[in-house]
Amino acid sequence: MSATSTKQAKALIVAAIFMLAAGCEQAQRSENQETESEEMITVSEPQMELLWETPAELTTNESVHYEDSDGHIYVANIEGDPAEKDGVGSISKLSKDGEIIERDWVSGLHAPKGMTVKDGSLYVTDVDRLVEIELSSGEISQIYEVSDAVFLNDADHDGSRVYFSDMRAGKILYLEEGEIKTFAENQKNINGLRVSDGGVLYGLDAEGLKKYSEDGSYEVINDEVTGGDGLIIIDDDTFIASKWGGEIYLVQDGEATKILDTTQEESNTADIGFIPDENIVLVPTFFKDKVAAYKLDY
Repeated sequence: MSATSTKQAKALIVAAIFMLAAGCEQAQRSENQETESEEMITVSEPQMELLWETPAELTTNESVHYEDSDGHIYVANIEGDPAEKDGVGSISKLSKDGEIIERDWVSGLHAPKGMTVKDGSLYVTDVDRLVEIELSSGEISQIYEVSDAVFLNDADHDGSRVYFSDMRAGKILYLEEGEIKTFAENQKNINGLRVSDGGVLYGLDAEGLKKYSEDGSYEVINDEVTGGDGLIIIDDDTFIASKWGGEIYLVQDGEATKILDTTQEESNTADIGFIPDENIVLVPTFFKDKVAAYKLDY
């Protein structure tokens, strides 16, 4: 082989080596990019982290309401039988971090459950009546007897109407200008109610999570969280729903993900409340007689 041929052969070998190395480097770069892309699209599972618990002094607490106007947490304590008109129920007032400010802020109720605040008044369902309480004083200002009521439960408002559910009668009712009217019937085991910022009513019953129209008709958004208790709206596509037995779900775009399960501890998750600015879910534990606060990460 001539010197020229030898040089050409060596050049070809060197070129091949460089091409092979470049190919390996390109493959490694592509693999790294794929790995980075996978890491970027990896989404952590939603979860709830326990922040605090009150002492076990809130007897059979069924409902929790955080009131932004005064920064307090209000707790409905059934204390006796959930369906009895026995006069032993109460409302407690807590600080934002779980300190019990006033254990018996309001007393003499029967079996208080759902709560909502409208125009400076706290409205509470109480077996077969809706009780209006002045938020500033804790004084009962009005009692609305509900004809044919069986088991009143949750409550919320849209600025004009105070909606509330009669779970055992399968009805959604509302108070407007001093009169009580029926919004929807045949809603089996209807419990949790919540009104969105846009004035749309949502509810939890035996069929699942429902979105209601102005005429009382509805569509089922999610049919997994059936028999739900408390309901929170984060936005039009994101909800938190509790089931009394000890489960809490995050519902996003119609899909439900369980984010808390305390059934093994026999700690109930009844009518939950929410501190929106801090993403804190407030859980009334019913038979555990305390409120637990969880940080929601989703």
